[in-house]
Amino acid sequence: MITGTLSSKGQITIPKKIRELLKAEISDKIVFIPLGNGKVMISAQQNSATELFGMLKHKKLAKPVSLEEMESAIQKRRAKKNLQ
Repeated sequence: MITGTLSSKGQITIPKKIRELLKAEISDKIVFIPLGNGKVMISAQQNSATELFGMLKHKKLAKPVSLEEMESAIQKRRAKKNLQ
C-alpha cells in the first residue's frame, strides 16, 4: 500500500510511485472519480480530441466513414484484443 498525507490546507502530495504509474508530470491535471463506499479512483486527465487535433499527419479519406463503420471496427478490435 502506498500512502500520502493530507495537509491542513486540504492538499495531498501524490507519492512518486503513483505519479510514475499515472505518467503524470508537472502541471498535469489529476481527475478524482468517486466510486462510492468511501473509495475514489484517480487518473491523469486525458487530452480532449480537439486539443490533439493536428498532432498527427493523416491521409484524407476518399469518403467519410459512417458511425456504423466506426462501431463495427471498434467491436472487431475489442474482440481481437480479448482473444489474445
